[in-house]
Amino acid sequence: MTTLDPQQQRQFAVDVTRQLRDAGYEAYWAGGCVRDQLLGHTPVDYDVATSARPEQIRDLFGKGRTLPIGAAFGVITVLGPKPAGQIEVATFRQDADYSDGRRPDEVHFSTAEEDALRRDFTINGMFYDPVEEKTIDYVGGQEDLRRGVVRAIGNAAERIEEDKLRMLRAVRFAATFDFKLDETTTEAVRQHAGQLTVVSAERIGAEMRRMLLHHRRAIAIEKLRTTGLLEIVLPEHFEGLTGAAWDETLALLAALEEPSYPLAIVALLYHHTDTETLPAITRGWRLSNKIAERTAWLLAGVESLDGAAGMFWPRVQRILIHDGAAELVELLAARVSLGIAAADDLAFVQDRLAWPAERLNPPLLITGDDLVRCGYKPGKAFRRLLDATRDAQLEGQIQTPEEALRLVERLVAESSSGGR
Repeated sequence: MTTLDPQQQRQFAVDVTRQLRDAGYEAYWAGGCVRDQLLGHTPVDYDVATSARPEQIRDLFGKGRTLPIGAAFGVITVLGPKPAGQIEVATFRQDADYSDGRRPDEVHFSTAEEDALRRDFTINGMFYDPVEEKTIDYVGGQEDLRRGVVRAIGNAAERIEEDKLRMLRAVRFAATFDFKLDETTTEAVRQHAGQLTVVSAERIGAEMRRMLLHHRRAIAIEKLRTTGLLEIVLPEHFEGLTGAAWDETLALLAALEEPSYPLAIVALLYHHTDTETLPAITRGWRLSNKIAERTAWLLAGVESLDGAAGMFWPRVQRILIHDGAAELVELLAARVSLGIAAADDLAFVQDRLAWPAERLNPPLLITGDDLVRCGYKPGKAFRRLLDATRDAQLEGQIQTPEEALRLVERLVAESSSGGR
């Protein structure tokens, strides 16, 4: 996978805009890249809005360098050099009704001002001219950036009716930028929260992932609760989580430094580890099997390292050699920082994880094949015998295959359930 170069991305965005301008079309950067630049952030991608029609964009840049994937909505993808990535070039447009609550039924090509007015929030509705280096703002976005406000463009209820996902996006922008959510926009979100159910699970899941992986995840989740969206994106029985338990959940989310997506979900579900919660989220957010499986393992082991310093070492060892051990230890560290887990346990597992691999997880002394070669009949007892020899090995009681087989002999002799 090619790594994008921010400088080349930016230069390509300038070149695309200039090429459109030189061909006689109006063209500007649009949306999030303008917002991010004005906030002093490096944009992760660039979009260009133009007066050129889709067929004119393709003619200008060539069929081989363009993809008409979004042409029905006036969007053409222009391909750049690999380190520069690609840019979506969209014709200025007005949208008709949104019957599916996501995409306009039809579009009408229009002016830059009319294009700005159909966008979601003022901070996302500005244009930037990289040739003349000036901002074009028809919606008051610069003032809202200065004030730190997320405000819908025009009628907030209408903007939400057009695309219900905008409710989650409003919360995410307010949380991640540490902005306030405009009162009118907040009220519109509260009134329409129940309609979020028409949004696809994939789109909801993508927004939740962005929120939970951001360092201001706890603030985002609290904003979801106060706007009435939390009870929609999470199972109904999650609504009862209030008071100290809710405060602890938010504190745990905030205490995680750079969690994986599964770990962030587990922190959110810290006080809801019942068997129904995770499957409901897996369906509602369309989690991949890999994410769901790791989340389930972490959720089942939330407190499995509590008391580790005094626990039977082979039991702890089996947890620490799991692929998800680092995430479980990160969760333990966050809980220690909040005073709900013991620092001694954290120190113990961190010390053990620092051991060389051959000491932390030494090769097995014997396997089931060895037992078969010695004349033992495969059966349920095999697992018990192999676990017993592994425990003894990890405890330092045996060190060679010969010692392991002698231990098996003794265990078989002592148990009426074994035999040759």
